[in-house]
Amino acid sequence: MGKALIIGCGGVASVVIHKCCQNSEVFEEIMIASRTKSKCDKLKDKLSGGKTKISTAQVNADNVDELIALINSFKPDIVINVALPYQDLTIMDACLACKVDYLDTANYEPEDTAKFEYSWQWAYRERFEKAGITAVLGCGFDPGVTGVFTAYAAKHYFDEINYLDILDCNAGDHGYPFATNFNPEINIREVSANGSYIEDGKWVETKPMEIKRVYNFPEIGEKDMYLLHHEELESLAINIKGIKRIRFFMTFGQSYLTHLKCLENVGMTSIKPINYNGMEIVPLQFLKAVLPDPASLGPRTVGKTNIGCIMQGKKDGKDVKYYVYNVCDHQECYKEVESQAISYTTGVPAMIGAMMVLTGKWKKPGVYNVEEFDPDPFMDALNKWGLPWKETFDPELVD
Repeated sequence: MGKALIIGCGGVASVVIHKCCQNSEVFEEIMIASRTKSKCDKLKDKLSGGKTKISTAQVNADNVDELIALINSFKPDIVINVALPYQDLTIMDACLACKVDYLDTANYEPEDTAKFEYSWQWAYRERFEKAGITAVLGCGFDPGVTGVFTAYAAKHYFDEINYLDILDCNAGDHGYPFATNFNPEINIREVSANGSYIEDGKWVETKPMEIKRVYNFPEIGEKDMYLLHHEELESLAINIKGIKRIRFFMTFGQSYLTHLKCLENVGMTSIKPINYNGMEIVPLQFLKAVLPDPASLGPRTVGKTNIGCIMQGKKDGKDVKYYVYNVCDHQECYKEVESQAISYTTGVPAMIGAMMVLTGKWKKPGVYNVEEFDPDPFMDALNKWGLPWKETFDPELVD
């Protein structure tokens, strides 16, 4: 049916590539492109032999001209961006120049500032609309599936959703004293930033890890979780009718928090360049280089994840409470695609989102967040492609 250019070759990209190859009726041909071509070639060699035709290329995703040349050479129907969030805008610029559809899993953030918001990408709306191409923003799990979950609930179970809590629990154990389950640089920037939530149309800012709750997660049990800022709060508060408060919580173990605090105290999580032996280095980037590669955690990670949305609102004047979630097993993910569940839960939705665009179900000119599309075909695809969801109308609420 179509051709996809996949930019990136880390843990999430590997899942996207595996799932595209499983879905060869839609993804007849893919190209894997990253700064390190040997990583792309290794994946190609592993997956060649199936129905999906695979090629590889070297590209610097910071360079718009290189991206344009690659897109014009391969002529994809969609570009799946699973590179770094710093590179979203250059890839969007290249897609605009070549009039090719675009999809990513995380919003743009400047490399020199830990700032997570959609303003830079939403500024492309008119240009994408005039070019007649579609951009899908934040099509991982959170953001991504959490937005689809909310849109599905709004469509079928609510007239308005007043309170929304997004809960992300990773109960996996990789055996290391300290490691991150996705790109260490992005992960640590995210969790060490100030927290925030939206209430009555206004942002409320908190100190990092200031607000803690304990929640009893289905199939996992009680875990400590902390309020973080997360990008989907911004779009959901705009796109979902009736929102009075929206929050995001993520679980962390005490060992992780203790190590992170020590690293912060000695300056290793800083993104401000320092001079070392006559060279300029960024401490957080150096820390990333010495921490375990998230792509290597798959074979040693055991346990499950549980990510979902708890909602309260009204239907026909009556109060409704609703919880929809997915539980994913780290070892089952590794058996299927040689990846742990964090990469799996991000990569599968990216493939599904690209499929939605290629099949015309999510095809309309402009720049959109996932909750602005019809959620039903995406929800069906989650069950088919490895992320089955469960729902209950009597959930335990977060205070």
